[in-house]
Amino acid sequence: MQGVVAAVPTPVDRSFTPVKDLFLEHCDWVLNNGCDGINVLGSTGEASSFDAAARRDVMTWAAAAFAKEKLMVGTGTPSLRETIALTEHADDLGYKVALVLPPYYYKPATPSGLKSWYLALHDALGSRGIRIYFYNFPQMTGITIPVDVISDLATIAPDRFAGIKDSSGDLDYCRSIVAASPSLSVFPSSETALQTAVKDGFAGCISATLNHTAPRAGEIWSNRDAPAPAACGEIARQRSLMAGPTLISGIKFLVGERTENTEWRRVLPPFLTLPEEAGAALKQSLAQD
Repeated sequence: MQGVVAAVPTPVDRSFTPVKDLFLEHCDWVLNNGCDGINVLGSTGEASSFDAAARRDVMTWAAAAFAKEKLMVGTGTPSLRETIALTEHADDLGYKVALVLPPYYYKPATPSGLKSWYLALHDALGSRGIRIYFYNFPQMTGITIPVDVISDLATIAPDRFAGIKDSSGDLDYCRSIVAASPSLSVFPSSETALQTAVKDGFAGCISATLNHTAPRAGEIWSNRDAPAPAACGEIARQRSLMAGPTLISGIKFLVGERTENTEWRRVLPPFLTLPEEAGAALKQSLAQD
């Protein structure tokens, strides 16, 4: 997998149960408007707020509707047993890539402990073909996966440990992974990284804001050898407006505006729905290009 991958949100009803038709319509929209793939049940998808049954439902919907080569799915939890079960289910459905957070509850997480945890997952998967992409998101997990741990695991099991999504925002960290493990697919979490993706050796980006910026980001990726400075500047401007503590509620508001369905605005606690005034201001600011 490479290119522009949208970390898609998960619509929910009043009982906080995922809504199939809204979910699939939006996934179809991003895939037909600039995205090369979708990341199901990542942080934007509020995956850690769902139980395992809901997560299985959502990953099943996507697998039945879209080409497996265009899908990756978040299966990481602090529980090794649950992570194994979710990853096995993803493999049963035909997913090629599982995005796996480090075990983020017990700290400090030592490099040896992290290696042991990921190797236990690898061993439990046995001959299954699903590949693991590390998911580095220290702002949420409190853990930065050491570059040496990633490099060692990629050396031990190169057919399993094949990539990383980095949500730290630290492009030097991403570049250090490329240098240490050139075979890994490295995806920063911002469209702004597309401007130098070829020079930096990145495989693309996996981003929440692609749910709005997908058409422009797709154009930048298609012209990645010489991306238009104006397009890169505009996408940076738009991302800066959406990023921050209201990112998920803002993305859901914007999807609701596109689809003319306010059910999209609903988020799972502890998140709060974006106020109408803030949503309208965001929409207006994004339109000023």
